[in-house]
Amino acid sequence: MSLFFQLVIGHVFGDYVFQRQIMATSKSRHAEIYKTAGPRFPPWYYWLGSHALVHGGLVFFITGSLLFGVIETVLHALIDHLKCEHKIGVHTDQGLHILCKLGYVYFL
Repeated sequence: MSLFFQLVIGHVFGDYVFQRQIMATSKSRHAEIYKTAGPRFPPWYYWLGSHALVHGGLVFFITGSLLFGVIETVLHALIDHLKCEHKIGVHTDQGLHILCKLGYVYFL
């Protein structure tokens, strides 16, 4: 239970402490900023990938498992992309992230 709590707190840090407003809005290819941003502004997949890597790094540091860190990076990017594409809502997004954490605890 302690590991699960650490992973959830890590997720909160990844989504609300380490993610700045520019990253939160720019990780969607539909973001308003892309209508006016110049060619030097980083593309949406840069922001989404960076955000997912933060989460993967947090899972790695908490669990000590590089495999779970990589899995988290991929799954977090996929889940957030689905949210950005309006395929799932914010509650489903967060629920899927928590299910991932439960999976890591189960397999550890």
